[in-house]
Amino acid sequence: MTTAVAIIGSGNIGTDLMIKVKRLSETLRVVAMAGIDPDSDGLARARRLGVATTHEGVDGLVRLPEFADVELVFDATSAAAHARNDAVVRDRGRLVVDLTPAAIGPYVVPVVNLGEHLHATNVNMVTCGGQATVPMVAAVSRVAPVAYAEIVASIASRSAGPGTRANIDEFTQTTARAIEAIGGAERGKAIIVLNPADPPLIMRDTVYCLVADEVDEPAVRRSVEAMVADVQDYVGGYRLKQDVQFDPVDEPYVPALGRGFRGTRITIMLEVAGAGHYLPEYAGNLDIMTSAALRTAERLIAERTGVPA
Repeated sequence: MTTAVAIIGSGNIGTDLMIKVKRLSETLRVVAMAGIDPDSDGLARARRLGVATTHEGVDGLVRLPEFADVELVFDATSAAAHARNDAVVRDRGRLVVDLTPAAIGPYVVPVVNLGEHLHATNVNMVTCGGQATVPMVAAVSRVAPVAYAEIVASIASRSAGPGTRANIDEFTQTTARAIEAIGGAERGKAIIVLNPADPPLIMRDTVYCLVADEVDEPAVRRSVEAMVADVQDYVGGYRLKQDVQFDPVDEPYVPALGRGFRGTRITIMLEVAGAGHYLPEYAGNLDIMTSAALRTAERLIAERTGVPA
């Protein structure tokens, strides 16, 4: 027995998510996809796969006969559009997994805090950078208190579509808040770089953590490696690029903290390659979002049905 789900957004993220659900999920089935471009490749692919479609957005979605069976809706549109999409869908009693940086519902990174929000009706998948880096901040935080964490997400310019580009401000703000709220850092900052290199480069992420206390380096390494393995359970292309680095810091003034700092800077370098279900390998930033959203939806439905994900 599978649970019917729908997707709002027929762009790269929505289309990749549809294919992932069809190929990988044993508990979910996509029955409808809504977009706003009648000629989009996503809607065309959905029709070929037997999925009901509409190019009239959320209003068209709720008019589809298939919507009557839908239990959960993924929103793969934009932060600006999500508020109304969420209101329309939740007013009709459906769960929402939000892949935009709108942050209406609680932030969720599956390996860190999904268990705390299994009864939420709207969950927010933060951002691609957040899904990649917050687990690393959390891995350090469970060993030593993190005074400040900064992440730099570098993605191929080609993998940043109109929605991603429209949400740059929300990306940095939402990711920084998640670094604090989920990762456990006292202060957080996020930077995104759209790399125009050709051929495109695979997503790279660098995580910096400032730890004031004496650092148990082997414990930090074990924690980071264990977290990487947990993420790899649903994002196969997630990996460390090199060993975790530890450098002493003794600065009279650190602008991000507004004070001096003495301790250790921990540097973690990551690479995220896509699975190639719909998007190219270099688009790991999109792949990690759809993979995390799928894992989250399966757990939410399992909580409500009692059927293991």
